Amino acid sequence: MGLDQNFKLAKGDARATLPLVIASIGNYEKIKDDALHLPLEDRSRLASSLLESLDGDEEISGEWMEEINRRAKNLRDGISGLTPHDQVMAEVRDGLAQIRSSRQSIASALL
Repeated sequence: MGLDQNFKLAKGDARATLPLVIASIGNYEKIKDDALHLPLEDRSRLASSLLESLDGDEEISGEWMEEINRRAKNLRDGISGLTPHDQVMAEVRDGLAQIRSSRQSIASALL
């Protein structure tokens, strides 16, 4: 039984469903703790999957379909390429490290 169902049931008798709510929160904490101990790449994939699940079943607009088709055609025609996940993440980490370093240098100069 999910946390949402527990809260719906709790409207009728909070004392009867309190153990269910607590169990659901405990499950959430365990899942969160387990996820935080995954390797970086697995956490990234899990986060992407969870974010995608929030999008719902909304229909894709015509503009987005045109963009998707344009990008797919560019890939097929060799106009653009794909970048491996590890490379993208390394570039992001390097960029963040440079930003942090710049901020630390600025902060040191101001002190």
